[in-house]
Amino acid sequence: MIPYESFLFFFIVAILLLPTIILGLNGKMSKAYNMIVTIILLAIIFSNSMIGARSLLFFTIWQVILVKGYFAYRKQKNSTFIFCLAVLASILPLVLVKVFPLFELNHLFGFLGISYLTFKAVQMVIEIRDGLIKNDLPLPDFLYFLLFFPTISSGPIDRYRRFEKDYLAIPSKESYKELLYLGINKIFRGFLYKFIIAYLIHHYLLTYLPSNPFVELKPIVGNLLYMYSYSLYLFFDFAGYSAFAIGISYLMGIKTPENFNLPFISRNIKDFWNRWHLTLSFWFRDYVYMRFVFWMTKKKWIKNRYTVSNLGYILLFLIMGLWHGIALQYIVYGLYHAFLIIGFDYFDRWNRKKKFWPKNKVTHVVSVIITFHFICFGFYIFSGQIFH
Repeated sequence: MIPYESFLFFFIVAILLLPTIILGLNGKMSKAYNMIVTIILLAIIFSNSMIGARSLLFFTIWQVILVKGYFAYRKQKNSTFIFCLAVLASILPLVLVKVFPLFELNHLFGFLGISYLTFKAVQMVIEIRDGLIKNDLPLPDFLYFLLFFPTISSGPIDRYRRFEKDYLAIPSKESYKELLYLGINKIFRGFLYKFIIAYLIHHYLLTYLPSNPFVELKPIVGNLLYMYSYSLYLFFDFAGYSAFAIGISYLMGIKTPENFNLPFISRNIKDFWNRWHLTLSFWFRDYVYMRFVFWMTKKKWIKNRYTVSNLGYILLFLIMGLWHGIALQYIVYGLYHAFLIIGFDYFDRWNRKKKFWPKNKVTHVVSVIITFHFICFGFYIFSGQIFH
């Protein structure tokens, strides 16, 4: 059963979380019960896929050994080589999932949500290396963080230290009432986004446009309609899913971070990536871009900081593109956004000197409109329609 794809899933979740809600309204929280709920729902989610269930079990054991083992090692030593090995080993299952289809071996390994679980595990290895995770890692706490069912398939991507703080705290009656209200509000917003708006766009536009006679006569108009429709569909479908995940997390006392913040009113491409898929964007920023820039600056192989920054953007978005899949559309999508940010960064520095583009209400509106079109074209690339 795919999470958030059917009303049956919501019905099962509502029944299972009823004791959690009752306890929360009385100022109590049962961590053991919430863990049992997670196990039950994981069993339901993977009940129709033995490959997925076995892969999840293998993946979990693999990451537990790596994270716990590296945590024990880090208390004694701090070898960069061992750290790199630990990161590569943590990423290995995800790499296999991406590479196996090229050799028609995708039936051997893989499960729903492996990417987001990998991000969690790698983040822990990196923060253990940085000394940010110092306290002991109880196995139940680590497993609950890694396998937290509301976000298992598509995020949002939480951070262990932030998650642990919520997990260990027991909200008061008043605090939980607010969480319950916000959680239910987000769930209903998810229904509006995913099951109404996204459905209507998909059913009446995306599935209708390719076979429309007018589109065949006016291919440019048809492609533009598809581009804007697909962009809106992608947002409402994914934002709806994220609202479900965040809302149910709130019911369990976990304030899972937001994933979207009105991305289509971004005034430039950097602003967009501070609004779109926030947890993924910030993950790549913190653990790929910033570490690359720091490493290159430390080594002093390239003295020009703008060149280093630009190379960091190319690396970041190329990896992000490949993460979506080893396909031309995703690689081009990643490079497209890299060069958009590099281009904007150059223009922004130039504009500070020349004062060509002043900051006022008119230029702000124009900037939003221009950015919106660049974003939609990027999603058009992402859809693969441009290569057909």
